[in-house]
Amino acid sequence: MKFLFHFSFLAALLFFGSFRAQANSHTNVQTLFLILMENVSWPDIVATTNAPYLKNVLLPQSACATNMFIVPGTFGSLPQYLWLESGTNWGVASDSNDPASHHFATTNHLAIQLQNAGITWKAYQESISGATCPTTSSGLYAAFHNPFIYFDDIYLNPSNCNYHIRPYTEFGRDLTNNTVARYNFITPNLCDDMHGGSGCPANRILAGDTWLSTEVPKIMSSEAYRNNGAIIITWDEGTANVAGPFGTMVISPLAKSGGYSISNRLDHTATFRTIQEILHVPLLFAAKTGTNLSDLFKPVIQITATSLTTNRALQFTADGLIPGKTNYFQFTTNLTLTNAATWQTVLTNVLSTNRFTFTDTNASNVPRRFYRIIESY
Repeated sequence: MKFLFHFSFLAALLFFGSFRAQANSHTNVQTLFLILMENVSWPDIVATTNAPYLKNVLLPQSACATNMFIVPGTFGSLPQYLWLESGTNWGVASDSNDPASHHFATTNHLAIQLQNAGITWKAYQESISGATCPTTSSGLYAAFHNPFIYFDDIYLNPSNCNYHIRPYTEFGRDLTNNTVARYNFITPNLCDDMHGGSGCPANRILAGDTWLSTEVPKIMSSEAYRNNGAIIITWDEGTANVAGPFGTMVISPLAKSGGYSISNRLDHTATFRTIQEILHVPLLFAAKTGTNLSDLFKPVIQITATSLTTNRALQFTADGLIPGKTNYFQFTTNLTLTNAATWQTVLTNVLSTNRFTFTDTNASNVPRRFYRIIESY
């Protein structure tokens, strides 16, 4: 974790005012990957041997919400997917019909928010051809696991649909070429998302876990992920279409790890609000008043009370440090595009509190210094 600011004897704003970073590191996520799985309660992941990759590999690297439930007053897949796209279910309480049965003439949903803001998005759907807008379920593709096509600005606009909703077979190429969108909505097919069905392996949870063990490492090795990307893996419902609890996992350089978990009762509102906050778009419907998943992300160090002491030493207070972690207070005098910065550590400490006041008695010896704090995690 890093925090960086510039100190200069010409920068009076830093002397007499205060400077504060954003308090939530999830808002610094650059590329988001949302993977939707199906119909598995959290105990069926962590208390069995059906999901060895999730349990033994991803869980130790992730932060999790372990007490998630479907949206109150709903049942079935489609209301949950609609909620993850718009913060409401648009009156669809239980069915999983294709969009021909109901589609919505509204622009109040995330995809259009992103298009209007110039933010790129793609929905990668497994088992579609990409030749036409996939508005009808077929084979292992379930249209009701694709919320975007229920909105008229996509359902009735084939070019918009075909541009943004693409076969999953294109995802690996886009990762390799670093051309993935800022927001990537990933839906495996009915065999690979743990839903199961005709022609799928008998152990549907293991089948989905195996798919994740192949696909998630591709994301984690990509440039998009390494540059402050985040993967959110969630389920639409619990096992056998029960309300929950199911899990939501976050894997990111900006997220907590080590199997950190929260157990307060949440629903898809928390995930949707977090997505909107990451993408910096106005909150819609339930997201306006719902909670988020920010506790799964590392806290951001905040710098306040920047000042000069009477003997012209630079002083500032760092808040948001994690007790027990090692902190490195560093500076450089040269931070330009043409010269690589050489950072020098001026103080290393481990604190029992989350606040520390730093004083640099040598700051007056140079015309300017750039500072950063690195916290081990």
